[in-house]
Amino acid sequence: MAAAPEAGEPGKGKPFKLLGILDVENIPCARDSTLYGSLGSVVAGLGHFLLTSRIRRSCDVGIGGFILVTLGCWFHCRYNYAKLRIQERLAREGIKNKILYESTHLDPERKQTNSGGSSSN
Repeated sequence: MAAAPEAGEPGKGKPFKLLGILDVENIPCARDSTLYGSLGSVVAGLGHFLLTSRIRRSCDVGIGGFILVTLGCWFHCRYNYAKLRIQERLAREGIKNKILYESTHLDPERKQTNSGGSSSN
């Protein structure tokens, strides 16, 4: 019989889902976007309330601030994440090709050194 997972162990047990759909632990950028969005919501709503003293409109501004800041952070983070993944893939392919073609007749570095050194007559 398996022991129950400890509270401090990551990756064990049921994942935390925000609103039942957004898996905050496993989706990259979800946690940061949600936290920045909630901070944006508080700042926008409280700032609007301090300026106008209209409670209902301030709540609407707070919700709008949450949506805008969350989506802005989400797209910015996902764009950077995609760029990083592309760079990692290119580096992985380059390392694989380096290992594969090293010391063969297809090695580009070997062709450069051989063509430069054989020009002496």
